[in-house]
Amino acid sequence: MVDVRTPASSRQARTRAQTTFPSTSVEKRLADFGDHKRAIVVYCRSGHRSGQAKAILDKNGFTDVTDGGAFKDMLPRDGASRTQV
Repeated sequence: MVDVRTPASSRQARTRAQTTFPSTSVEKRLADFGDHKRAIVVYCRSGHRSGQAKAILDKNGFTDVTDGGAFKDMLPRDGASRTQV
C-alpha cells in the first residue's frame, strides 16, 4: 500500500502503509516502487490524488496497480477492525 496523501493529510490519520509520499513526487520516485509487476495499491484523502498516482504508474509500465481511492473508503463500515489499514 502506498499513501499518496499530502503530509498534512497523513498527519490527520495514520496508517501502516509500506510507503508514504505525496502524489506530486510519484513520477520522481518511480525507482522506489521496485518491480513493475509488483502489486501496488495507492490511496489518498479523497481519491483524486490516488487516481493521478495510478495513471502515472500505469503510464510508466507498472502492471498491477489498484486505485484504492479515498482513505475513508478503505475503512470497514461495520465497525470491525481491519489489519491492513
